[in-house]
Amino acid sequence: MAAALDSQAVGLNKTIEMVNPGVMAMLSERGRRIYFPKMGILAQSAEARGKAINATIGTALEEDGSPLCLPSIASQMNLPKSAAFPYAPSPGLPEIRELWGKMLPRKNPGLAGKTFSLPVVSCALTHGLSVAAYMFCNDGDVLLTPDLYWENYDLIFGVSFGGQVVTYPAFNAAGGFNIDGMRRAMAARKEKKLVVSLNFPNNPAGYTLLEKEVPALKELLLAEAEAGRQLVVLIDDAYFGLVFEKGVYTQSVFADLCDAHPNLLAVKLDGPTKEDYVWGFRVGFITFGIKGGTPALYQALEGKCAGAIRANISNASMPAQSMLLAAWKNPAYEAEKRKAFELLKGRYEEIKNVLGAHPEYLDEFEPLPFNSGYFMCVRLRKSDPEKVRQKLLADHSTGVISLCGILRIAFSSTPTAHIGTLFANLFAACKALR
Repeated sequence: MAAALDSQAVGLNKTIEMVNPGVMAMLSERGRRIYFPKMGILAQSAEARGKAINATIGTALEEDGSPLCLPSIASQMNLPKSAAFPYAPSPGLPEIRELWGKMLPRKNPGLAGKTFSLPVVSCALTHGLSVAAYMFCNDGDVLLTPDLYWENYDLIFGVSFGGQVVTYPAFNAAGGFNIDGMRRAMAARKEKKLVVSLNFPNNPAGYTLLEKEVPALKELLLAEAEAGRQLVVLIDDAYFGLVFEKGVYTQSVFADLCDAHPNLLAVKLDGPTKEDYVWGFRVGFITFGIKGGTPALYQALEGKCAGAIRANISNASMPAQSMLLAAWKNPAYEAEKRKAFELLKGRYEEIKNVLGAHPEYLDEFEPLPFNSGYFMCVRLRKSDPEKVRQKLLADHSTGVISLCGILRIAFSSTPTAHIGTLFANLFAACKALR
């Protein structure tokens, strides 16, 4: 028999129920039970802050009250000890949460004047997805996603939280995003609640919606919400900002969905991992948006989010958050970021040039639609992808990824000068096996 809910969880649930009962229905059983403990160790430590003697928090201090640390470690960091060694708050440093929240409308002008929660810091996007699954996925709940999706979805939503990963073909016959396939997949499900994943730029395909495709997507989700379906839309923006073609949507669809309908909760999962090329920092953000969302509702969702984080990892990296804050305030940041973008765009354009210069490659493989991100994919016409992958390793000293019946090529990690050789090797491997 399950234990009674903690009074703090009850309080958060009452707030959510009062503002939007639909959001309450979207929460998983774990999501309903979770809360951030404001009456325990953390609260008592906060009350003791600034006192002459503070024997509350489980860190070690020097005799002068500064963090106790090893010089061999501290000497490697260009940070004050106070910005590197203490614990960060479970929901993240207040300043980084506020700054990321202010950056979102600058990157997504469609958010201007719209309300959304204060971002909560996760341990990068993988952990953000896990927190979202914790909050919204019960055993048997459906995660609806295109059939080209990051394999970690299976571990997070399927293995860890008992959900069903249900797919539809990512692309239509015209090479665009398969809105009709998504519509049919939703119509085939009878559940009142659906968790929907939208990942643009897509991993593995490297595809972002065209500007002309966004209204149809919004129309479909809005129609489902108006029909009474409760939608938790997870917007996986891991590769946000890396758009290389005109006519491709440069904003996150969070800007279009965060105020679409009271039955549609948009959950933006993003962070600097790819945006700022800091893969090992493990800092991400979770942001909520819904039509009619109030500060009280958002604070309740943030509290549950923070509780799930505390229950799982306690908090994300303090030095990583501090370094990012310093970088975002650095006048050189924007120019440095643009230079990195241009490098990746140049590799993207080189792939287009190579494929255009070698029409014979189409005899062996065809590129799937791609316009953004870190990756592009090819579908082999006559060869087995895994056998080709092994052939590339053995005979051509070339590594690619085989998944979903296709090959994924990460041009993000391929020097521009090697791109022509990579595709020549792929062509040769396919021909040799055939």
